[in-house]
Amino acid sequence: MNIFITGGCGYIGTVLVNKLLEKGYFITVLDNQWFGNYLKNNKNLKIIKDDVRNIDKYDLDSIETFVHLANIANDPSVELNTNLSWDVNVLASYTIMEKIKKSSIKNIIYASSGSVYGIKSESDVTEDLDLFPITIYNKTKMISERVFWSYKDYFNVHCIRPATVCGFSPRMRLDVTVNMLVFQALKNKLMTIYGGDQIRPNINIEDISNVFIHFIENPGIESGFYNAGFENLSIIDIAKKVKNRINSDIKILPINDVRSYRLNSEKLLKTGFVKKYNIDDAISQIIKKYNDNKIQDDEKSYTVKWMKKLNL
Repeated sequence: MNIFITGGCGYIGTVLVNKLLEKGYFITVLDNQWFGNYLKNNKNLKIIKDDVRNIDKYDLDSIETFVHLANIANDPSVELNTNLSWDVNVLASYTIMEKIKKSSIKNIIYASSGSVYGIKSESDVTEDLDLFPITIYNKTKMISERVFWSYKDYFNVHCIRPATVCGFSPRMRLDVTVNMLVFQALKNKLMTIYGGDQIRPNINIEDISNVFIHFIENPGIESGFYNAGFENLSIIDIAKKVKNRINSDIKILPINDVRSYRLNSEKLLKTGFVKKYNIDDAISQIIKKYNDNKIQDDEKSYTVKWMKKLNL
């Protein structure tokens, strides 16, 4: 199978591409490589260093499945340059779909975000609930979903709404909750959290990569929106999990993000997907990689910090 992946050099993309290569698939990656390229040479891998907005330049005729991961991720990053964020996160989606419409591709997988739901009081946030995005980032993901969904009569369209991802990637991120807290505990013996009572869903990077593979290998799954998150925990409970593994203190500061929601992923599980990993696995993996000197306090591991350095 020939698979085209935008953002394949990113945090999730790097893990996903490596898994797909192990399965023998042929992969084309399109990525601007703002945060580098950690993929190794492979005879089944072609890497194009370019902006996703230039998708029109590339031939998609031999591609069977298209996976769109590329985006400006998280709220603070989007706020740095909102015009750029709308271009990359939304307008590029339209360009992509118009390009795909002229190809023979029939299976489209879009990485959205569980944050599109906004603040929810329901004990289970399911895909049939209304979306109330409260930040620009959330809004760009919701509108991009609608762009992809508007082509559902032409292709199989699967919009995946991941929870906050955790775990090790060669293209490491230290600005997502679990990773950040584990690294703080290891390096400083002190974790800093804001508020702490807000509930957030989580998913191990191995599992979210397997979710995308599940939809790649089962293109006949009904088109639609699928939550992907399994552990709904408060920030303070995540910090306590880390503290149980690493001798460290917890410092609580006034809350600066009131969002609180619990993802229900029963719809995904009913398609046959099997969850295999959890937060504890991510904590163990990060501790091991840190002790093996595989994780460094690199500016590229902090999206906002690095984007500022690039003047984006």
